[in-house]
Amino acid sequence: MMRSLWTASTGMVAMQMQIDTMSNNLANVNTVGFKKSRAEFEDLMYQTLQVAGTETVGGNRLPTGLQVGLGVKPTTVHKFFTQGDMQNTGNQLDIAIQGEGFFKVDVNGRELYTRAGSFKLNQDGTIVTANGYPLQPAFSVPTETKTITITENGHLSCLDANSAELAATDIPLYTFINNAGLTAEGRNLYSTSQASGAANEVTPGNQNAGTLAQGFLEMSNVELVDEMVGLIVGQRAYEANSKSITTADGMLQTAVNIKR
Repeated sequence: MMRSLWTASTGMVAMQMQIDTMSNNLANVNTVGFKKSRAEFEDLMYQTLQVAGTETVGGNRLPTGLQVGLGVKPTTVHKFFTQGDMQNTGNQLDIAIQGEGFFKVDVNGRELYTRAGSFKLNQDGTIVTANGYPLQPAFSVPTETKTITITENGHLSCLDANSAELAATDIPLYTFINNAGLTAEGRNLYSTSQASGAANEVTPGNQNAGTLAQGFLEMSNVELVDEMVGLIVGQRAYEANSKSITTADGMLQTAVNIKR
């Protein structure tokens, strides 16, 4: 069989993964705290038919070799943690991180991390995510609270109608050596891995961590135009690889018809 049939098929599979990745980016273009991904690829092994530098009969050496590539394979889907656009909501429990860092939440006893700062109050007054996971360290807002203030350094104060402080806490951020090594868990949550390193608890604004902005949300960092252009490129590359298969099939058909 012709190598090009198998080589082109690997290209189609790779472009399918690229389209899948970009489709997920586009689907989350309005997801709070979402971080875009990019599929990355590498060439497969080569079949060496002639080694460069081989000595010829006349005593000369070949300046180049003869190698035939066998296709492409996906290597990683890299997630980019660049800053997303800020949206002013005016909600006192919406918190955006300006810079590096994650919030920590308790998910059924697991410590997970998120950039989505759209927090709520549950039936006990505890600050939780939209899925009911408590922000860590856990904090309950007194029922008499009229106003909640959060400074850029993470100090949260609950004030009554007379602006007297009823309760207070500090919201830390958590940073990692390698953000791209975090494992996406869905629901805007990430877990640590051997690649990400351990979480480092810091006060917002210190040790290269970002600051907090109350009343704002960090939106997705997906660039719509870039993704649309990437979809077009991926589609054309998929079509080109399918054309390679069609061309190889035609060549095989020609070879078969020689006998007739």
